[in-house]
Amino acid sequence: MNGVEGGEDLYEQFATEQARGYAEHLDALRSRGRALPGATEALQALSQRDGVTQSVLTGNTRPSAEIKLRAFGLDEHLDFDIGAYGTDDDTRANLVRIARQRAEKVHGQDYEARNTVLIGDTPNDVVAALNSGARIIAVATGRDTAADLAAAGADIVLSNLTDTSAVLAAIFGGNECPSDSPHTRP
Repeated sequence: MNGVEGGEDLYEQFATEQARGYAEHLDALRSRGRALPGATEALQALSQRDGVTQSVLTGNTRPSAEIKLRAFGLDEHLDFDIGAYGTDDDTRANLVRIARQRAEKVHGQDYEARNTVLIGDTPNDVVAALNSGARIIAVATGRDTAADLAAAGADIVLSNLTDTSAVLAAIFGGNECPSDSPHTRP
């Protein structure tokens, strides 16, 4: 229909063209999209913690994910080489395993499931974490409500990322979150 010849590398061609399209329309991407308020601050705060490795787990292709995150200045503290992408597997829970294996190979240490924390905003993110043994911190900043995320199984649901102390407390526990901040599911 579009004059594209079929072949085994069709998805690879698509991924390349998709990334090229994002790069060519970067201004439009920036005007239509946004970094979630607090995301930059959370990434910065986590980058200052010993023993914390930050990466990406997404259904996007790696080139597209890199362009999108760079467009909003969210790439500085992320290690894209140990991330997992839609081109790695169709099942999101498998992406968690892939990312942990890549991190173990690069950093020479064990990345146990219980020490892996996903921060996501969809029920699919919650299910991926639960099915892979990772912890999940759900953030109700997307289309799904806090109730949707809790119903999917998230024990911790934040309304947003603007309170860096609350984000850190959700990840590490402790008293970094104000006691009157209702961020956990009963």
